[in-house]
Amino acid sequence: MPLKVVVVGAGEVGYNVAKNLSQQGHDVTLVEKDEMRASKVENELDVMVVRGNGARPPILEKAGIAQSKSDVDILIACTNHDEVNILACWIAKRAGVSRVISRARGLEYTDSPGWARDLGIDVMISPERSVARQIEELLSVNASDYTAEFFGGMAGLYTFRVSDESPLIGQSLKNVREKYPNIMALIAYVERDGRGFVPFGETELQAGDLCFVITLKGQLAELEELFKRQKSRKLRKVIIVGGGKIGFRVAKRLETRYPQLDIRLIDQDKDKCDKLARELERTIVLVGDGADEELLRSEGIEGIDGFVATTANDERNILMGVIGKALGANKSIAVVRRGFFEKLDKYLPVDAMVNPNQALASVIMRYVLYPSAAGALSIIERIDAEILEVTVGKNSEVLGVVLAEAGLPKGVLVALVSRRGNVFVPTGETQLEEGDQVVLFASSDKMQQALNILGVNVS
Repeated sequence: MPLKVVVVGAGEVGYNVAKNLSQQGHDVTLVEKDEMRASKVENELDVMVVRGNGARPPILEKAGIAQSKSDVDILIACTNHDEVNILACWIAKRAGVSRVISRARGLEYTDSPGWARDLGIDVMISPERSVARQIEELLSVNASDYTAEFFGGMAGLYTFRVSDESPLIGQSLKNVREKYPNIMALIAYVERDGRGFVPFGETELQAGDLCFVITLKGQLAELEELFKRQKSRKLRKVIIVGGGKIGFRVAKRLETRYPQLDIRLIDQDKDKCDKLARELERTIVLVGDGADEELLRSEGIEGIDGFVATTANDERNILMGVIGKALGANKSIAVVRRGFFEKLDKYLPVDAMVNPNQALASVIMRYVLYPSAAGALSIIERIDAEILEVTVGKNSEVLGVVLAEAGLPKGVLVALVSRRGNVFVPTGETQLEEGDQVVLFASSDKMQQALNILGVNVS
């Protein structure tokens, strides 16, 4: 049944959420006070646009949210201003909107669930923690340029490119599974020569294939050696440029996870650096320009494990990522907030780009479309796919039926199953049981069909 949704804010996050929801047939109204952004939405998306400040009751009333007579199902407030988002959610909740979701840029709002609960906000989310986790994963797995976690970090999706020296070349996926029975992994998607496809048992891998692999985290070292004929080294030194929320969160996470790691953080703002130096325990905080060759060389950039650019400027992050790589960093990562830059990855000597706006949009979509799902939703726009973690209920019609006969449409994969603490890659002969947690991989237009077949209710 189509939802009636109001989105406040037509920035990168709001635009992508509105686009995804409208493409799936939902009734979307977008509120935006900036004329240029509002016109862009009107010209490019099939949604209704209301111009104005989304924190004002008369503007929300134009969008269908009026005291005691609102028929809106969900309000999503995702502007760059926390106060606007919080007030829009508060007004909508008082008007009878059943679910309200707020973006929060200030980490203090998401440090405790009390803020959202006391304000009547169903979900208050900030992307910084998930982005920091993704950057840490990218640093720890040198060969991968994309990651997503499942089962509380026990498993995940990673990309690996088949190198010219890989023993996987010319091997069918069926043979790979037989030859390496101890490696628990599933290749869900392959990009080859500019096109992508979901592989099957007889698919043979070729040099240059980019494989989207779902696997247990403990198997990464073996997979990296199979694909790249190399192993990730233990992290020894990382330089972070940018002392904002993301840079701080990355440094904090690395301090916690890697007690022996040498971490340097560079920012041009002295006051900010003084504050960071007080809040971080082991990170060496430096005042300076992250694109200064002399500074970077003096801090030993040549041969470091990771160089991460996290400033508020996309272009600067990309430039610094290129500089870091040119000066000898083993892996450079740039934070970008505009999806267009991610499409340039094959033309730029930057190992990975991380988009906090896309991470936030994925979390919002998970709460809108699959509010009762067990775990996270990952939306991979480049291959138009979704990955969702769900739990099989007692009323599922596929219980006791082998997956090969479950009627799942082509392009849908049950990638991983977690059963009573045991995680495994299922085969066509696997029978699902009540309580199984499964990771579903599907094209965006087939996920709901797959959920229906599995009897999973996530609404």
